[in-house]
Amino acid sequence: MSSAFGALRRRLLTPPVSETTMEVRGFHVKNAEAKTRLEYIGEVFLLGYAYAVEAGSPAEAEELLETVPRDVRGFAYEGAGMGAAVYDSLPGHSGRLDGLLAGRGRDHDYMIYVGVGWAMARLPKFLWPDISATDPLLRWLALDGYGFHQAYFKTDAYVRKPEIQHPFRWNGGHNHYTLNAVDQGIGRALWFVGGTDPDLVTSLIRAYPERRHSDLYAGAGLACAYAGGVTEDELARFVEGAGEHRWALAQGSAFATEARVKAGTVIDHTHLAARVVCGTTAERASQVCRDTRPQVVSGAASPAYETWRRDIAAELASLSLISKGADQ
Repeated sequence: MSSAFGALRRRLLTPPVSETTMEVRGFHVKNAEAKTRLEYIGEVFLLGYAYAVEAGSPAEAEELLETVPRDVRGFAYEGAGMGAAVYDSLPGHSGRLDGLLAGRGRDHDYMIYVGVGWAMARLPKFLWPDISATDPLLRWLALDGYGFHQAYFKTDAYVRKPEIQHPFRWNGGHNHYTLNAVDQGIGRALWFVGGTDPDLVTSLIRAYPERRHSDLYAGAGLACAYAGGVTEDELARFVEGAGEHRWALAQGSAFATEARVKAGTVIDHTHLAARVVCGTTAERASQVCRDTRPQVVSGAASPAYETWRRDIAAELASLSLISKGADQ
């Protein structure tokens, strides 16, 4: 009976795969290979979402998620984060998100929190998960997910009208910073909107007011390292195009590298992006994220999450100077 109810939940709650096609979204198609990659990621995301809402328990959802190919498993867990939050919002349902994070999903917690933001974008505010009860550092990734969703599905409002910044408030604290975190998600979505074309993505970012560029580049840096779809030369052009925001771009890529290292889903592109964008090895970029991870201090003027991001960028820039000095 539970599987019958699960199948019904899946049919009623899972968005159609057609919503993730480049044609439906109106996104730029760079080439057939990039198009296939991005659409496959969308399919895997929805598969993970379906597993989370259909499974009879978090353990059953985890078992299904672990069957997804390793290189895209993180996207499945991202979808599962959304699905778990939607599942928990249903009358008489709870514990799916907590259960997901308590199991093997703890190694994909970056991606799961991003998925929670997708659910926030889809659910009425009174059904949002109690974000104040979640990890005080990683909860900011939910706003990354929210921003990604809005730019991905409401592209006209969030991308094609870059002069407009949409207000946002939540109960996670530091509402003066929320738009920065949302912009990081918008920047990540621009990698998809631009079809992994670094020149187009750079152009899209430059259309926004200058004050938003650093956060947008950070998000795009995460996407270019995690999702891929580019060559070494294209990554190098993206780094050059970022100009003064080069280390914001690197910080996002370091986050992506750490997410893959922690989850055991490192692929060849992880090493390439770490070398070209972060200026170091994947192992070192990941270690920088772990070494700079701050303690969260209650009542601080700015979120520890932003301190963490700045420290990562500064450390990567410092490593680059040391490396250049050693080469001379």
